[in-house]
Formats: sequence, structure tokens, C-alpha cells
Amino acid sequence: MNRKTFAIIFASLGIVINIVFGTAVSTFKIPFLFLDTIGTIFVAVVLGPVYGAMTGGLTNTIQGMITNPKTIPFAIVNIAIGIIVGLISRKYNFSYLTALITGLILSVVAPLIGTPIAVWVFGGLTGGGIDFLYAWLLKSGQNIFQAALFLE
Repeated sequence: MNRKTFAIIFASLGIVINIVFGTAVSTFKIPFLFLDTIGTIFVAVVLGPVYGAMTGGLTNTIQGMITNPKTIPFAIVNIAIGIIVGLISRKYNFSYLTALITGLILSVVAPLIGTPIAVWVFGGLTGGGIDFLYAWLLKSGQNIFQAALFLE
């Protein structure tokens, strides 16, 4: 099998993994668990930032067309995750320490991108399991952006 065929098949499997785990978390409304990027991360580590970004973007687009249109705007977050992980894995050996540091970087970058999307498109509510905490934070005096950022 040539490299391009392998890349397309691997990226397709990454999309399937993202959709399956993302749908499972959404169906069971599990708060603070975002598994719709696992495939993107695997693809970005193995194939690099371009395939990682494409996997992330296509995941949200396909899932939005099939199951849940609210996921389409969050493609930007998934694309950014693919690019960041892909670039870091290209520059450094992807060891345990590199994975930990990358995870910490993503824990800052993803909410910074996802929060404005959640606030602008959905008014902070996304229909997930953490919406009750969002409402509680709003009632406790937090503004809409602070509440959404805290929960992303």
C-alpha cells in the first residue's frame, strides 16, 4: 500500500473514531469529556498537521450533516488541535513528556477558540451535559463569557 492510500485510510479511521466517541459522549451527556478529537490527535501525530487539520475539520462537518449541526462551528477547534499536535509531533519526538506538554497547551488553546464560538453561536449553551453548570455560573454573577470559558 502506498503512502497516500495509507494516509487516506488512516485519516478516515480518525474521523470515524472522532464521530463514534463524540456521539457517545453527547448521547450520554457526560460533562467535561471531549472525546471527539482523539482521532484527530492520532492522525496528527502519525501523518502531520495537514492531515490532522483535515481530519478535524471533516469530522465536525460530517457529524454536523449526519447527527448534530451544532458541531460544525467547532470545526475550528478541531482543526487547531490537528495543527498544533501535528507541528509538535513533527518537531519533537512524541514521548510521554511531549504528550503531557501538548495536552497542557491544548487545554488552554481549545477553550480560547471554543468559548467565543459557544457564546456567539449558542449563547453559551451547547446542549451538552455541562449546561446546568453554565446556568448556575450565570446565576452566581458570572458574565456569559466567563461562565462559558470556565466550562470549556
